[in-house]
Amino acid sequence: MTTTIRPLQASDRAAWEPLWAAYQCFYEVVIPPETTDLTWSRFHDRAEEMYALGAFDGDGRLTGIVHAIFHRSCWLPQWTCYLQDLYVEADQRGLGTGAALIEAVADLARNNGAGRLYWMTHETNATARRLYDQIAERSGFIQYRKAL
Repeated sequence: MTTTIRPLQASDRAAWEPLWAAYQCFYEVVIPPETTDLTWSRFHDRAEEMYALGAFDGDGRLTGIVHAIFHRSCWLPQWTCYLQDLYVEADQRGLGTGAALIEAVADLARNNGAGRLYWMTHETNATARRLYDQIAERSGFIQYRKAL
């Protein structure tokens, strides 16, 4: 089946929300509706360096999403691209949809002059890690968080 990757448009929100909710469910988090509204608006604000791409199957159904954020780095002169969220519907996993979404973000990063693309996943996400280990290099860094 053919998969098309493209930037999500404002009119895609109704299709995006169930995937966004499923992603949150997978990671056992609840993001408040106000934050979801703000995030969605940032994806469509040219002043924000935030992007949302979607994978659409041959019938035009949204089957996967990815979010990317560009930021500066003290380690590189170019922009850095952080792939923050990646979710593919269960029936599309193993078909190349996740890899296609990652490659689309890599293309976006290259086209915007980024010097690096990076992402994280939970250590227990074995399915995603199998893909990531095939297409990227593990940095060896461990993430820490401090609530503010």
